[in-house]
Amino acid sequence: MSLFQIILGLFLAGSVGWAVAQLRGRSWDARDNDALWAEVQALQPKAPARFDAALLEGVPEPAARFFRFAIAPATPLWTVAEIDMGGEFGLGDRANPKYAPMTAQQILGAPQGFVWKMRSGTVSGSDGLGAHGSWTRFRLFGLVQVAREGMTEDHRRSAFARAVAEGLFWTPARFLPGPGVDWQATGPDSARLTVSHGGLVQSVELTVGPDGAPVSMVMPRWTNANPLKRWQVQPFGATFGGFRDFAGFRLPTEVEAGNHFGTPDYFAFFKARVTEVRFPH
Repeated sequence: MSLFQIILGLFLAGSVGWAVAQLRGRSWDARDNDALWAEVQALQPKAPARFDAALLEGVPEPAARFFRFAIAPATPLWTVAEIDMGGEFGLGDRANPKYAPMTAQQILGAPQGFVWKMRSGTVSGSDGLGAHGSWTRFRLFGLVQVAREGMTEDHRRSAFARAVAEGLFWTPARFLPGPGVDWQATGPDSARLTVSHGGLVQSVELTVGPDGAPVSMVMPRWTNANPLKRWQVQPFGATFGGFRDFAGFRLPTEVEAGNHFGTPDYFAFFKARVTEVRFPH
């Protein structure tokens, strides 16, 4: 056997071993997604109460206006939603957004957890938050890892903020008055929600229109989405539109969100267009 044949054999063996490892890792990621999806789905109440204006006693007027807009009278107060969406995801920055089409499916059971499974061109993967931690995992061609982080307190804190914010506008019933939920008025058309759960605390400020429709939200989010990749508090926010009725909930189907909301550095890297919202039970 020649030296060339030996080198070629070693290269091929290494390549096969690498491919097998990547396939095994992809299988483990899919298993984690499925397990967490079931975990979040199990958070759905079995026999929820129905919405009644009496539930808004003591809620600041802007927040009460929001709930009256978002939840029709007598609607079962489901708190877990499955969401199908398309839209665009910015892979660049404010100067060069590099928007790419995306499709995604999500289950959301705020603030405890969520799974967001996304595909954009040749990149696919998921974000997740559950009882055992959080993750961000994406692959090129479903094989080569291009992003993998999580299972740290920093990442969990950031994912928790996302769960609270998205839960507010896609599963509003979860943030009616109750344990770990506090509302305070901050202006004639705005109110601050503060959520406490599992040792974490997150606030979100919501601005509503005259009819109670959410206009925008902003929160101080713990994140490393900055040029230095340093964990720090930064303003993160979103704007809303395209409201539709889903099983008694009036929810936004057009959401644009990004870091540094309200500043000259704001970049709306997430532009979602929701096609369906379900409340599994």
